[in-house]
Amino acid sequence: MHMPASPELPSATDLARSSNRHFPGESSAYREARTALLAEEIELRRQIEYVAALRRKLPPGGVVPEDYVFQGAHGPASLSSLFGRHDTLVTYNWMFGPQRERSCPMCTSLLSAFDGEMPDILQRVAFAVIARSPVTKMLAFAKERGWRHLPLYSSQGTNFNQLYAFEDPDANEDMPAFNVFHREGNVIRHFWGDEMNMQTADPGQDPRGAPDLMPIWNILDHTPAGRPKDWYPSLDYPAAA
Repeated sequence: MHMPASPELPSATDLARSSNRHFPGESSAYREARTALLAEEIELRRQIEYVAALRRKLPPGGVVPEDYVFQGAHGPASLSSLFGRHDTLVTYNWMFGPQRERSCPMCTSLLSAFDGEMPDILQRVAFAVIARSPVTKMLAFAKERGWRHLPLYSSQGTNFNQLYAFEDPDANEDMPAFNVFHREGNVIRHFWGDEMNMQTADPGQDPRGAPDLMPIWNILDHTPAGRPKDWYPSLDYPAAA
């Protein structure tokens, strides 16, 4: 569903044409194409706002079946306790299951960015990074990467990953997942979870959500080459010559 036209909003094309930002040496062809692109960027911004509003209007989600008990840096912690002073909890399922010697590089890239943002995020919502590895293994990796702010919890021994990250309990796998939970009184409900995967991906594209939460891809989308189709983040890079 696309955002319906709103008589309250000015034309994106008119807004784009009103921009006084011109760059040194640009040609008239560049300016014409850039103004047309700016109109599309304005429409994209409006579509993102529209989708976010639809997300906020979702009917109540399912009640969480149990108050899961995770293992954190300071011992056991129930799902309800992870909310702290907030009524909203965001969780990220980290692909760092017990079968992995090293973390998923893509998850590592994402969580490294989130670590820097976490003091700001925690002003508004609670956040938890969840994996099936022992929490000691998670904490050791976090120390290695220099992470300081990520709240890490092990879901080992629970079916949380099976229900909310759609992991097969009989397969030696782990899956990334974003979920948002909302608490009203003593009732915790699932509010939203990402559902974009291989089945919903467009031809020739990696499966990803919209908007994409990976900062690196959003930056590369603004470059001439765009997202490389043969490159993913790595845990380590050779030292520059």
